[in-house]
Amino acid sequence: MKVNTQSVNFTADSSLIEFIQRRMDKLELFYDKIIQSDVYLKVENTSDKENKIFEVKLSVPGDSFVVKKQCKSFEEGADAAIASLGRQIKKRKEKLRAHS
Repeated sequence: MKVNTQSVNFTADSSLIEFIQRRMDKLELFYDKIIQSDVYLKVENTSDKENKIFEVKLSVPGDSFVVKKQCKSFEEGADAAIASLGRQIKKRKEKLRAHS
């Protein structure tokens, strides 16, 4: 799957980008018709510890899913967002099966 990763206000290192790519590839186990995904990594300038924002837009035929998570680290945000996307994809597949 094609994963476009953009980091806002900082430069993401290659290990973080590889981690995100591996996690996003696991979504193809649930649904193999994923077109692409856009990942946005943002750092807010606050004194709060949870200042990392992980946002992902997943494009599938006829629909797109957007999930935004705010956590202490990008890895934690990626895991939470991808788990949420997995649930949404499963729900969509069940709806498609019910209609056909």
